[in-house]
Amino acid sequence: MGLEIGGSLSAPPARAMVSGETALVGIYEISKLLASPNRLESVLAGVLTLLSSFLDMRHGLIALLDAKGSPEVVVGSGWSEGAAKVFFDRLPERAVGQIVATKMPVVIEDVAASPLFEGVDLSEWGPQDGQSFSMIGVPIKDGDAVVGTLTVDRARNSRSSVLFDHDVRFLTMIANLVGQTLRLHKLIARDRERLMQESAWREKADRAIPPEVKAERLKGIVGDSPAVRAVIEKIRIVAKAKSTVLLRGESGTGKELFAAAIHDQSPRRNKPFVKLNCAALPESVLESELFGHERGAFTGAANLRKGRFELADGGTLFLDEIGEITPAFQAKLLRVLQEGEFERVGGTRTLKVDVRLVCATNRNLEEAVQKGEFRADLYYRISVVPIFLPALRERKGDMELLATEFLRRFNSEQGGKLKFSESAMDVLNECGFPGNIRELENCVYRTATLAGGEVIIDKDFSCRKDGCLSSILWSGSTSKWPAGVTPLPIVASQTPRPPVAQPAPAPAPVEASAPIVGDACPGAENCTVIDKDPRTDYEKLVDAMERAGWVKAKAARLLGLTPRQIGYALQKHGIEVKKF
Repeated sequence: MGLEIGGSLSAPPARAMVSGETALVGIYEISKLLASPNRLESVLAGVLTLLSSFLDMRHGLIALLDAKGSPEVVVGSGWSEGAAKVFFDRLPERAVGQIVATKMPVVIEDVAASPLFEGVDLSEWGPQDGQSFSMIGVPIKDGDAVVGTLTVDRARNSRSSVLFDHDVRFLTMIANLVGQTLRLHKLIARDRERLMQESAWREKADRAIPPEVKAERLKGIVGDSPAVRAVIEKIRIVAKAKSTVLLRGESGTGKELFAAAIHDQSPRRNKPFVKLNCAALPESVLESELFGHERGAFTGAANLRKGRFELADGGTLFLDEIGEITPAFQAKLLRVLQEGEFERVGGTRTLKVDVRLVCATNRNLEEAVQKGEFRADLYYRISVVPIFLPALRERKGDMELLATEFLRRFNSEQGGKLKFSESAMDVLNECGFPGNIRELENCVYRTATLAGGEVIIDKDFSCRKDGCLSSILWSGSTSKWPAGVTPLPIVASQTPRPPVAQPAPAPAPVEASAPIVGDACPGAENCTVIDKDPRTDYEKLVDAMERAGWVKAKAARLLGLTPRQIGYALQKHGIEVKKF
């Protein structure tokens, strides 16, 4: 009959001591096996093999049960491969049911005489001579629920009973370890299934999202205009490669943000993203910042310092205002780009790095190369993949999105609840914002700070109070500057300035021989074509278009203008573009 073993049986002291030491070794070895990253069936089979080394047993079975009590996984030891499930099915349901129902160990000293095995064919369990055998079964638990059974059988002899007490405790501990391992495997399998399902959902969602909507998914980039979509699509492509990228565009178009997007989309996303503004430092300091210095390399170098190239090893280095570095430093930078190696300032050891370089400039580097201000070989190194970032005036559809985002950030920082009215958005859409996104952010923050209510209206903007300093700056007029404020000098830029939002002072009458200037082009000094040319604007324009094969971009380069200004001039003079 089945017996629940508690602490009534005890082995002789000498035998118990030896068995205790053996149990510790067995638990240690089995715990190592259970912690191995193998398939669950292989691990359980290994547990039974180890048990046979520590216990007096012939066969062992581990059966994992489903919610209905049916066996999901059956692993055996002592039989031929694949026979475990057959022998588990021969176990009477009463014996297995008693282990599951009571959640306690079951010991059967003589299987042949046990009511639990009445009517069961045991001919293939014992030896051929019909010798009877004993069986021990313990539950495998997950918390308070029984999720399986561990059963072993041994040949029955006169000393079998003295070993039951110890063996039951030992098997119970092993069953607890198996239960914890099973729980861990289930958690891992559940998490893996969840992650795979989420991955499949994301992949399916990405396939369903059209490219124009995907453009919004780049971190930190706000915009849905065609100009921004084109840039983002190009970034997604070039980010996968190691090629050097040169970001071109006017100041304030968000070059640093797009550089970070290139890094985030690249295989180097988990490595450092290091940035440095080359125009902010003199050459001596710039060299130390980029290449690092050894201790004592110069006065004040108290410790060894790693440069930005070392810090960005394996990742991406963003060099802003690359067009402002001196010709002497250009040669030093060229070596790093060609060879991928350098020495720290004051050092002799050559260091090699793996860095993806992203540069940015608002200068016309081609013109700088022609003037000898920028090395041609360095230009070809950094301008492998040029990406031109659109000015804000070319992203009209993004104005509301950007302004709303800046206002959201202001509210988050200041704890406010400001909103834009429809009239306020009309004011923003009318402005050309020659300072681009940086100027728009400045305008939103200034207006939000001075707003009188919770809704920003058109009258809250400085330009509606004749106080837009940006308009005065770009128009070149100093007549409207507030008293006590020294106007900033207007510096001719490498590219023509965009149209301004505020009306500039009325221009002088244009003579027939005046240079071509697009409508609302601020500052004629930036838009001149060829001085002392007796031809009229119309003649110059037609001649340039003829030489350029009626391609606006080429004609713009010939005249030193932008394609947009060429378009204005063609419209002004009523010239129809020829198509071939």
